[in-house]
Amino acid sequence: MKILINLFHPHLSQSKVNRAWAQRLAREPNVTVRKPYELYPDGKIDIAAEQAALLAHDRLVFQHPFYWYSIPPLMKQWLDDVLTYNWAYGPKGGVLAGKEWVCAISTGGPADSYQAGGYNSFSMSEFLKPLQQTANLLKTPFLPPFVFHGAVVADGQAIAQSAEDCAAHLLNPLLDPAKKLAALSAKMEQDGVSL
Repeated sequence: MKILINLFHPHLSQSKVNRAWAQRLAREPNVTVRKPYELYPDGKIDIAAEQAALLAHDRLVFQHPFYWYSIPPLMKQWLDDVLTYNWAYGPKGGVLAGKEWVCAISTGGPADSYQAGGYNSFSMSEFLKPLQQTANLLKTPFLPPFVFHGAVVADGQAIAQSAEDCAAHLLNPLLDPAKKLAALSAKMEQDGVSL
């Protein structure tokens, strides 16, 4: 499986967490890391290059800090510019159908602040609904995200561990629940287990 990491971080040189993740993931032979903020400092996105990168990979990862309860501005522009009508979706579109969509997100706040009654009032699943619906429109399965909370207070050991955890999550061939269930069912059948 070929994995594309689209790393959207407006200040990557100052990032401890996202930079560590990118460095760890870049060591994998089947992973391509693209950094649109570095590629397009003027905000002029090469749509053809971005579309070609998407087509060349099986799993599409969108890595970014959680930015004002959403995504960084260049990522929003990228979605608008690259995922065009009659290419990514629409009656003549759908070229990304079947590719997997995964988010890898760092937050400044602690995990317990992202829940009903918490400081941020809502869960990460609720905040990610617009991206999930975008994936649904493209017919790209939206897989469980990797979320690392408390990035602003994380020490070096926690950041290093988060990089390993992020890589394990994003490289997991059974991250898709449907594939995981199929593998489990096959294993149960092989072992003669029935429910």
